[in-house]
Amino acid sequence: MTEPAAPADRSHPDTGPPPRTAGRARGRRWTPLGLRGQLMVIGVLGVSAGLVVGGLVLLAVLNWTLHRNVDTEALRTADAIALLAAEDALPDPLPVAGSQVRVQVIDARGRVRAASIDADRLVPMVRPEQVDRTARAGITVPGQRMGLTGPMRVVAVPAGVDGDPLTVLVARSLLDVRQSIHVVQTVLLVSFPPLVGLLALVAWRAVGATLRPVEALRRGAEEITGRDGRGQLPVPASQDEIHRLAVTLNDMLDRLRASRDRERAFVADAAHELRSPLTNLRTELEVAQRLGDRTDWGAISVDLLADTERLGRLVDDLLLLARLDEAPPARGTGPVALGALLTEVAARHPATSVQVAPSAAPLWAVGDLDELRRVLVNLVDNAVRHARSRVLLSVEPDGPAYHRVTVTDDGPGIPAVDRERVFGRFTRLDVARDRDAGGAGLGLAIVRELVRRAGGSVDLDDADPPPGLRVRVTLPALPTE
Repeated sequence: MTEPAAPADRSHPDTGPPPRTAGRARGRRWTPLGLRGQLMVIGVLGVSAGLVVGGLVLLAVLNWTLHRNVDTEALRTADAIALLAAEDALPDPLPVAGSQVRVQVIDARGRVRAASIDADRLVPMVRPEQVDRTARAGITVPGQRMGLTGPMRVVAVPAGVDGDPLTVLVARSLLDVRQSIHVVQTVLLVSFPPLVGLLALVAWRAVGATLRPVEALRRGAEEITGRDGRGQLPVPASQDEIHRLAVTLNDMLDRLRASRDRERAFVADAAHELRSPLTNLRTELEVAQRLGDRTDWGAISVDLLADTERLGRLVDDLLLLARLDEAPPARGTGPVALGALLTEVAARHPATSVQVAPSAAPLWAVGDLDELRRVLVNLVDNAVRHARSRVLLSVEPDGPAYHRVTVTDDGPGIPAVDRERVFGRFTRLDVARDRDAGGAGLGLAIVRELVRRAGGSVDLDDADPPPGLRVRVTLPALPTE
């Protein structure tokens, strides 16, 4: 017995189906129309549709106008014949102008009383039942009934006297009308393709000229991406949407560049600030390791603990600023008693002269209690660090919608040129560079971010009386019923 043949290996490249990626690769060969091509196609299709509709409307209006002119001429002839019938002066044959016109005068019984030279004298041009709806309106009948080629337009006008009613029938050929419409239709059909081609060419050039500033923006963006992100996109001179887009994109690039510069500076400053306590920790440990048994572990532990606390505060401040950058403003979270909060913060410094000025009435602000506490703690700690003898805290109304918290110290103050700069991150004045006397330069940056989240503002001023510094924090007041 022979063994059955093994089934073909469908995974073999010669016997199995082609992989799906090949189909995808083949599909990617089709290049879709670009924006220029899409706009041109849409424009040409729209104009072509408009031309078709316009041509149909033109033919319909022309056909209606020519038929109306034929009816008007026929009615004019019928009215003239009716006047002759009313005066009993009908000639025989009836006078008409043109070989394409036929006239008959019939009585109430459908008999032909008079006719033009080429009209039938026995059979009316229209059947008796058609006479009533033909009166001054006109109908179209075949021309063979009257011995002519093509359709005829027939109108009927009453005539005669009461005792002998008559009807005047006038028929005019529509052959000229049909020929005129055919000529116009032929002209439209012949001129449509080259006109559409011309429109496509004009649209291609016009769209290309319109999109040229967009291509310039793309090339400019490509050059900026290829470099270090510096530079500006070209702004077209035309005051249109592309001009506004270029201006907006340049503004966005400026903001991104400024954000990137701030991020780089922030990372560099953070690395520097973190390096200092880590270097101190490593140095003290290396010295202790070299001294061996002669190491004063008590003194070293104090220094290590101080550096560790400084490092922890710095990390906490960095994490807080990172959260503030990502979190949306959280305004209107709840009422905060500002007087009680000032008293609580002042109690953290019992050994110094931190005084709280009493307020006439309890003042309530809208905001997050923990965030406002952090604001006041940072301000009071900074004031205590630089004050010579006293720090004064106060709160008072600032209009109907805000309260103003003031922290005043009698220290050296801050020069006016540096009062905005100190709110930057890792910004410290030269007098505060000492590790023990100064912080990391994040306190006022945290204060400004937290106050902005609460919907308020913060500014610096000279103490009154000088010397010293006065920090004023404006916070939204709790609405009163």
